[in-house]
Amino acid sequence: MKLVFAGTPEVAVPALDALLASGRHEVAAVVTRPDAPAGRGRRLVASPVAERAEEAGIEVLKPVRPKDPDFLERLREIGPDCCPVVAYGALLPRVALDVPAHGWVNLHFSLLPAWRGAAPVQHAVMAGDEITGATTFLIEEGLDSGPVYGTVTEEIRPTDTSGDLLTRLAFAGAGLLAATMDGIEDGTLKAVPQPAEGVSLAPKVNVEDARVDWRAPALRVDRVVRGCTPAPGAWTTFRGERLKIVQARPVPERTDLTSGQLSAGKNNVYVGTGSYAVELLWVQPQGKKPMRGADWARGVRIAAGATLGD
Repeated sequence: MKLVFAGTPEVAVPALDALLASGRHEVAAVVTRPDAPAGRGRRLVASPVAERAEEAGIEVLKPVRPKDPDFLERLREIGPDCCPVVAYGALLPRVALDVPAHGWVNLHFSLLPAWRGAAPVQHAVMAGDEITGATTFLIEEGLDSGPVYGTVTEEIRPTDTSGDLLTRLAFAGAGLLAATMDGIEDGTLKAVPQPAEGVSLAPKVNVEDARVDWRAPALRVDRVVRGCTPAPGAWTTFRGERLKIVQARPVPERTDLTSGQLSAGKNNVYVGTGSYAVELLWVQPQGKKPMRGADWARGVRIAAGATLGD
């Protein structure tokens, strides 16, 4: 088939690579979000998908909105049979969805209908799910509600951050998306409607969602830290300034600390929760680089009875 691939961040690059390597389909163009300011100089930078497409000598389309007439005209000129999508980052209007004969097929990083929305991996980790996966489905105008072509499953490991898990899903999902294109092309794969039960939503995780509540049980604190790593980053406050929690570890044997109470030794620093303590392995004070928790504790000279959070 002739394909137009839509995607933007680094997590979409493995899928583009898989389609380029398949040898069975032609990736005629790539659709991605416009260049965005990045770094201290705030200079405009192309998306990872745009950079990869340019390396491969593929036409790159960067519409401000997918309903822009110039973009739609070019899409019709290319005439794709199907448009595979991975984390493109913009809603596709019906006028665009109708262009390819086989529609737009999305790779979503959950086992639909679980965790429909922008942040399925973060929510799966924060919810304590043991299994997740990736799904290919035909995009409709509803939120991740279209019929499903295929799935792959992935175990969520006890120490996984959302970044760890998303990296594995990006590569597993790349193979699934390529296989889905093959099945659509040869007519052996049919999309099946999603079940009505089991729907859960995964809206974008914002900075306030990533604030650690030390009154919560240690397992919940651990899940929030891992689910919000690398972004937006779990955080708390200490002496009125923000402190990012980069890595923590539940310590069931420490039950002597109240919620938010700190206890620092020579090589460790612990904080109490609603159940037992967690050890702060890595933290990042405001305006500084990440550092080991014990090094931070020595530097700020934690007094007896000191606490984290309000």
